Amino acid sequence: MPLATVNGIPLNYQVKGDRAEPLVVMIMGTGSPGRVWELHQVPALVAAGYRVCTFDNRGIAPTFESADGIAIEDLVADTAALIELLGGGPALVVGTSMGARVAQELALARPELVRKAVFLAGHGRLDQFQKTLSLGEHELDAGGAKLPPKYEAALTAVMNLSPATMADANAARDWLDLFEFTGGPVTPGIRAQRRMDHDFDRIAAYRAITVPCLSVGFADDRMIPPYLSREVATAIPGARYQEIPDAGHFGYLERPEAVNKILLDFFAA
Repeated sequence: MPLATVNGIPLNYQVKGDRAEPLVVMIMGTGSPGRVWELHQVPALVAAGYRVCTFDNRGIAPTFESADGIAIEDLVADTAALIELLGGGPALVVGTSMGARVAQELALARPELVRKAVFLAGHGRLDQFQKTLSLGEHELDAGGAKLPPKYEAALTAVMNLSPATMADANAARDWLDLFEFTGGPVTPGIRAQRRMDHDFDRIAAYRAITVPCLSVGFADDRMIPPYLSREVATAIPGARYQEIPDAGHFGYLERPEAVNKILLDFFAA
C-alpha cells in the first residue's frame, strides 16, 4: 500500500480496479487493517467493475497511530480527505462496526462526497453491554494484561462469530486456529481506537442524512446487536435495513457471499 499525506497525517491506502470505474471506499473496524477487505469484498467488487480503495485507519500502523487519542471526527476527516485525494467523489462508501460509524458521520457531514453508503454492523449508540465491555478492555490495556492465546482465541470466536459457525467442528477449528495465530500485542494505536468515546447517541442527528443508505445487521452479532443497526436505518429518511442470518460481528468474513450480494445489488440499484 502507498503512503500519502492525508488530512495532515501519513495514511496507508491501496486502490484496485480501473480509474474510470465508480469508486468504492471501504472503512474497517476497530483494531483491524484495511487489507482484511481483500479476502472477499475487494475481489468481488473489482470483478463487478468497481474501483476499490482500502486503507488503514488512523491508529493502525503504518498510518499515523495517534497514540495520544482519536476522535470520530478525526476518522471522518481522514476518510473525506482520502476521497478528495483520489478524485473519485462522490464515492460509494462501505464501513463495518467503527468504520460504519465513520461512514454514517461522513454521510451526514460531507454528503457531497458520498454517492451511497452501506453500514455493516452500524450503530448510532451503544448499549450498556458494549460500554461495559469497552471499559473492561481499557482496564486490560492499562494493566498490561495478556490473555493466554487459546483463551483469547476462544473469546474472540464467541464475541465475533455465529453459533452456527461454531457448531461446525471443522469451521470452528479453522477459526480458532486463525485467531490464535493472528493474536498479538495491542499496539498504542489500537489502544487509542479502543479509548474513543463510547458514550454517544447520534440517532436523532442521523435524521438529517440525505444520501441513499443501507444498514446491514448480522443476526448473531454480540458486539453490535442487530437492533442497533436497525435503529440507524429507521432514523435515516428513506434508508433500508437488511439482516443476514447465521452471521456474527465478522459477518463480512463469515458470510461473504451474502454480504457481497447485498453490496452489489445496492450499488447497482
